[in-house]
Amino acid sequence: MLDVSDLHASYGQIRALRGVTISAEEGKLTCILGPNGAGKTTLMFTIAGVLRPRQGSVRLGGDELAGRPPSAIVGRGVSLVPENRLVFPDMSVHENLVAGAYLRLSDRAAVDGDIEAMMTRFPRLKERASQLAGTLSGGEQQMLAVARALMARPRILLMDEPSLGLAPLIVEEIFEVIGELRAEGRTILLVEQNAHMALKHADKFYLLEQGQVTFEGTPGELEQDEVIRRAYLGTAKAG
Repeated sequence: MLDVSDLHASYGQIRALRGVTISAEEGKLTCILGPNGAGKTTLMFTIAGVLRPRQGSVRLGGDELAGRPPSAIVGRGVSLVPENRLVFPDMSVHENLVAGAYLRLSDRAAVDGDIEAMMTRFPRLKERASQLAGTLSGGEQQMLAVARALMARPRILLMDEPSLGLAPLIVEEIFEVIGELRAEGRTILLVEQNAHMALKHADKFYLLEQGQVTFEGTPGELEQDEVIRRAYLGTAKAG
């Protein structure tokens, strides 16, 4: 579904992506692993249109996205769950969900139906529907960020470090949700530093280091401890 080819992106003179080529198959979970500073968030921002690429192609089902504004990319079926959640803190849970469907508000009945579906999927959000999002716990905010992204009815869901800063029990809950979404046949591109958890659900993974893809494969191709060493220490198993 998603094909990224020879993608280059920079922050000023700093080259963050250096010819990244990846693909995400429809109905599968593709994971991007790598250390801090590898360019993982930059990759997600560039796919989502937050950052314009210097060169390269981002195609969704053959439709070129590179260079389009974020709203147009959302309209074509890409929805981002950003790092650190970034919910709208001074808006209620319900208002955040409505905001996630801002391109679809002309069909309010469908939007209301999707909100009810999100409340069913995430019961704690239903309990806190009128509560300001900024007063939710970190785990609840992450659930809201996922639900808000799903309100756009995306063809592909981009998830950037969904477990970051959460307690271990909440991380388990978040990955349970990710597993459910994958089981439903949703297409997911996941950036995650918790490699052990990510590889339990991934169909394919890429290792990103210093803005370049240095390995790609399936979780069964390498032992997980080797993947983690490569991702965080830059070393492979000897022998």
